[in-house]
Amino acid sequence: MNLAWLLLFLPFAASLANQLVLKKTGLAPLVSVASALATFILAVMLLGTQGSAAFHWASIGDFHLDIGLQLDTLSTGMMLVVTGIGLPVHVFSLAYMKDDDGKARYFTGLSLFMFSMTGIVLADNFIMTFIFWELVGFSSYLLIGHWYRKPSAADAAKKAFITNRIGDFGFMIGILMLWGITGQLSFDKMKPGLEAFQCANPTIWVGVLSATVLCIFCGAVGKSAQVPLHVWLPDAMEGPTPVSALIHAATMVAAGVYMLFRVQFTLGCEVFQQLPASDVIAWTGGITALLAALMATQQDDIKRVLAYSTLSQLGYMVMAVGFVAGDAGMFHLFTHAWFKALLFLGSGAVIFACHHQQNIWQMGGLMKTMPLTTLTFAAGCAALIAVPGTSGFFSKELILDAAYQAGSPLFWVGAFVAVLTPFYMTRLFVVAFLGKPRSDHAAHAREVGPLMLVPLAVLALLAISSGYSFLNRFAPALPHHAGEFHFNLVAGVSMAALVIGVVAGWRLYAGKDHDPICIPLLRERFKFDWFYDTILIRYFQDLLASIIHFFDEFLINGLLVGGLSRSAEGFGNLFRRVQSGSLQGYAFVFGLGVILVIYFTVFI
Repeated sequence: MNLAWLLLFLPFAASLANQLVLKKTGLAPLVSVASALATFILAVMLLGTQGSAAFHWASIGDFHLDIGLQLDTLSTGMMLVVTGIGLPVHVFSLAYMKDDDGKARYFTGLSLFMFSMTGIVLADNFIMTFIFWELVGFSSYLLIGHWYRKPSAADAAKKAFITNRIGDFGFMIGILMLWGITGQLSFDKMKPGLEAFQCANPTIWVGVLSATVLCIFCGAVGKSAQVPLHVWLPDAMEGPTPVSALIHAATMVAAGVYMLFRVQFTLGCEVFQQLPASDVIAWTGGITALLAALMATQQDDIKRVLAYSTLSQLGYMVMAVGFVAGDAGMFHLFTHAWFKALLFLGSGAVIFACHHQQNIWQMGGLMKTMPLTTLTFAAGCAALIAVPGTSGFFSKELILDAAYQAGSPLFWVGAFVAVLTPFYMTRLFVVAFLGKPRSDHAAHAREVGPLMLVPLAVLALLAISSGYSFLNRFAPALPHHAGEFHFNLVAGVSMAALVIGVVAGWRLYAGKDHDPICIPLLRERFKFDWFYDTILIRYFQDLLASIIHFFDEFLINGLLVGGLSRSAEGFGNLFRRVQSGSLQGYAFVFGLGVILVIYFTVFI
């Protein structure tokens, strides 16, 4: 367990060293990269380890709070993903951020982010999870707003931070409710309390526990950017592209899904399946997958296409949680991490080579000038659109099969998303990499250097092959006998969706210099941002602020506080006049007082 503690605190030590000692020496990037490499090696060494360790932190009466680490199949597997994505992102950043004036601050933020995410993964109780949950929000604020002099980046950082606080408020309520139900905050110790509550309250336990799970789910809706709190994630593209890869692939947005899996495994699949909350979770994921895929079809910014793709794939994972198919969801989280990191870093290489041009309609012809980057990007596309034999094919099929066997209409929603995904990725690839250059930036693009190409090559191999390492482990999740027909049907539907999407994307966009399709509602992202900005903020938040301002200024300051202060001032002025320093005046007041005392004593 000493290695686990070292794994947790190495990134924190690197961030402290960078900020306090090394920020002016030029060594900060190397220290962060060394820390990422060390944590990856430790994660490999701990893979499959079982155990826990804790130390006492605080006590309030009979309530004792520990800081503890939990090593099991779920946490060690997730740590491999976090550190395995974090390392190539750090290496890629050495080249991408080499001329940035704030690179020491940038690498400090990366190390702090890795520390925060590691804490979420290894935490053995909800309080520790929530602490590191908030640290992830803080560090992502720093990274998204790295170029803070750029107004759009500063606004995006604030938007991400505030939107996540909304979900986190519900998450905090859910944690407190779960503590009230079970009397515990430790994952391993909740089962007895839950069983006792179930026996003592047989008629209401399902409703109470469903409400608790939905409050906890609010945290995942924020962190994993599910509808309606998804609006922050596309704008987070204002940060440096390696940050986008880190946030989208396996860390921040995956934290919400990982937390849901942890809750499901803690409560037990049998209990979770009985809760109406599971249907809410499944439908939230399905709706998010559909809306995000539709929005991706009309985006022109290469990173925004990938951002909405992330939202859609996260929707698949959340849908798996709702169907109590945690193994399938974690499988997809694992495979998605590698190919989405590859796609984002690949887009970063393209943006870097095209002098920070991000519009795909200003690219074109990159296959000739950047053949290696094109090849790795194509591998990531193949995995994302679930080409048979790639990692994304295996994990996505299990989620669709879970939806089919549940008899849910969400199976057909997922199948339609499986058409849209190859459509918008074919559109992106054809427009950006094939054809002729549409701008001087694209015409003069050149292949990137080894610090960028090596991470892309490694991730490309993992995007294709990572699914095979999980096949044996997830074989029991595959349907058998009667269910085998279901799986064959699901595979057939998926293959048809793949072919339809690719063919449609190719026919519509090959050789085009502008988008032949224009659907304003999709380009404007279903007007979610407009609704929030003009309705909720202007007419709700601003109106509420005006009412509060009225109460504050006119009632509290004007009548209550102001009235009392003016009364005190008036009495003070009255008595100050008495203190004139005139002995005759004092004698007169004294005599008047004596007369009044005699009067009240004798006559009243």
